[in-house]
Amino acid sequence: QCDMTGWWENELGSKMHVSEVDSQGNFSGEYHTAVSSAQKPIEPSPLIGSQHLDEDGQCTFGFTVNWKFSDSTAVFVGQCFAGEGGEEVLQSTWLLREKVDSLPSDWKATR
Repeated sequence: QCDMTGWWENELGSKMHVSEVDSQGNFSGEYHTAVSSAQKPIEPSPLIGSQHLDEDGQCTFGFTVNWKFSDSTAVFVGQCFAGEGGEEVLQSTWLLREKVDSLPSDWKATR
């Protein structure tokens, strides 16, 4: 069974902490990014998400991060896999939406 509770770190050095996952698969926590193009100092930012509680343990999940140091929001979706030696690995992709000043600038707001 995939247990997302605890600390996770990616290849760029960003870390997230997931608090306890409830019986419905809902969770919250904090994301500590190691990379940012914002001009303000990086701060830990809250996340909230949900995962499927599949019997085979290879659950899909998604979460949203409300960046505290910039006018942007990120969403992540992915799946948990049992890696070699029983280690759990999260594979995910993300979208980041930055605030822009006008509708004509919308084209550059999402990465």
